[in-house]
Amino acid sequence: MSARLISRFVWPRFVLVWALCTLLGTAHAGLFEDDEARKAILDLRQRVEQANMAIKGVGVENAQLRRSLLDLQGQIEGLKAELSQGRGAHEQLARELSEVQMRQKDVVTVVDQRLRRFEPLKVTVDGNEFMAEPFEKRDYEAAMDVFRKGDFALAQEALGQFVLRYRLGGYAPSAMFWLGNAQYANKDYKEAMVTFQQMLKSAPAHLRAPEAMLAISNVQIELKDLKGARKTMDDLIKSYPASETAATARERLTRLR
Repeated sequence: MSARLISRFVWPRFVLVWALCTLLGTAHAGLFEDDEARKAILDLRQRVEQANMAIKGVGVENAQLRRSLLDLQGQIEGLKAELSQGRGAHEQLARELSEVQMRQKDVVTVVDQRLRRFEPLKVTVDGNEFMAEPFEKRDYEAAMDVFRKGDFALAQEALGQFVLRYRLGGYAPSAMFWLGNAQYANKDYKEAMVTFQQMLKSAPAHLRAPEAMLAISNVQIELKDLKGARKTMDDLIKSYPASETAATARERLTRLR
């Protein structure tokens, strides 16, 4: 574009200067006739007009170039503004996405915590490890809290309801053992014997099975069934000879005989 402008703008001026020099040289020498002078003048005028037209054309083209440059500058500024708006929108979207992700994480945490309340838990009671529902664990611990406080009447009721409700669960043998103890403490001996017998029948290898047999012998003693008590303790020593409860049974047998 620059070479073209220079060619169109400078060349006509060069032609004009050359023509003027030619005219002056001709007039000074006096070598041409009048007709030839007129012809030369006309030719010079034509060339001057052409040069002026060329100069005007260059001016018009320059003006057009200026307008084009201004238009381009305006387009560039518009693009810059759009780009800036786009960046702002992108940053806003990024912030909103971050907030949504944080809220989603909070919701997932809350849901996970709530679901954990209903998921089975691994528990160990009296050496027996098993899976239990959260509400089963809660009810057992609540009943045992009552027993530990020494309120055996309320403990008998709470443990009795627990055994009925969760008789197939992992807590059942331990719950029956403590239910029998609560019944014994309340002098409900016949019910206590039934409970201990059910516990031994359902879980003969339970950690507290020897204690349940010794408790049965205690019930029989309270019911004045000394013969039955001695037999129960003999069975205890035979079934669980290495247990501490068997040693206790041997000592009691010596006193009963």
